Amino acid sequence: MSINTSTKAGPALKAAAAATFVVFGINGLVFASWAARIPAVTETLQVTSGQMGTLLLCAAIGSLLALPTAGLVVSRIGTANTIRASGLMVTLASIGIALSLSGESKVGTAVCLFFFGIGIGLWDVSQNIEGADVEHRLRRTIMPQFHAAFSGGAFIGALIGAGLSNVGVGLPVHLLAIAALVALATMLTPRYFLPHAAVAEPAEGEPKAPKGPSAWRESRTVLIGVVVLGATLTEGAGNDWISKASVDGLGTSESTGALMFALFVLAMTCMRFFGGRVIDAYGRVAVLRASMAAAAAGLCLFVLAGNVWLAAAGAALWGIGAALAFPMGMSAAADDPQRAAVRVSVVSTLGYISFLAGPPLLGYLGDLTGIRLALLAILAPIVLALVLAGAARPLPSK
Repeated sequence: MSINTSTKAGPALKAAAAATFVVFGINGLVFASWAARIPAVTETLQVTSGQMGTLLLCAAIGSLLALPTAGLVVSRIGTANTIRASGLMVTLASIGIALSLSGESKVGTAVCLFFFGIGIGLWDVSQNIEGADVEHRLRRTIMPQFHAAFSGGAFIGALIGAGLSNVGVGLPVHLLAIAALVALATMLTPRYFLPHAAVAEPAEGEPKAPKGPSAWRESRTVLIGVVVLGATLTEGAGNDWISKASVDGLGTSESTGALMFALFVLAMTCMRFFGGRVIDAYGRVAVLRASMAAAAAGLCLFVLAGNVWLAAAGAALWGIGAALAFPMGMSAAADDPQRAAVRVSVVSTLGYISFLAGPPLLGYLGDLTGIRLALLAILAPIVLALVLAGAARPLPSK
């Protein structure tokens, strides 16, 4: 898959777009390496869906603690250095998870997942800020293609997970190999990012620059965050629970569950790769509402289907519906480049409340109803995203 950049873009801008594409892809690969093999974790540690939800919550808490400060970190050290720092943390945490699983340590796995979540949170905000900067300079919608790279990386990661599971390769070995790839990619790729000036403190005696209102007090920014909160839960729930719901609810093998997850991610990838043209043609609000309708229909089909083939069709439609909400939210938050870092940080924080914390809560509900049926609970936030979708309307040109 290649990224489509304007022929008028300079070499530095093309290189930055390609580097951002790679960073998103590696992020997706890392995520899927964990998500596609959640059934293996539950088996290794002998935990229930609710206990697995607690482990997932550890990663969610780490990310939610990191996200509110991510904009400040990026403004201080730039997106490239933030990616390097977060990549190092993810690498060390992945090694820790691998060692903890080898020792069947629930506590060790939980602690390492917490730091894994911090690294992923910082990584996510910084890559989205870089992507928004590239998008503004190209003067067309390209953010969905960056998120297509994430989904494409996740698709490859899911296939790798299914293949390794099928041949009996353990998750610890899998994670160690991924850690080495993350360390290499996050150290080298950001050198091609666009330059970002660090925020300098004024010299003694010089007046401080006036500060704008906190992004947390901007109604549009918060509403976009609420839309993303509702919309991204459908993506987060699919990422974390489709493979497990297929195994438990449909009686499939672990490798078939991983393939169901791969189908969900493939559908998202394809929609994201071509979605920029759709958004430019019909506008963010209309596409967001159509996306949520498709996600709701696909979710219901997946949950209520009586066989694997219908469930697979539902997973694909669910993936199509989940594809564009998060990138549209990031683009909407970054409409004003001067306030992009802090606004993306706010929207990411609100979105990740559902993206990361929602799936663990579904795990607890799954202990009562079965994880497949529990997924129907996300219909409520999908409706909320439909109602508030107008908040993502682009800012008027100055």
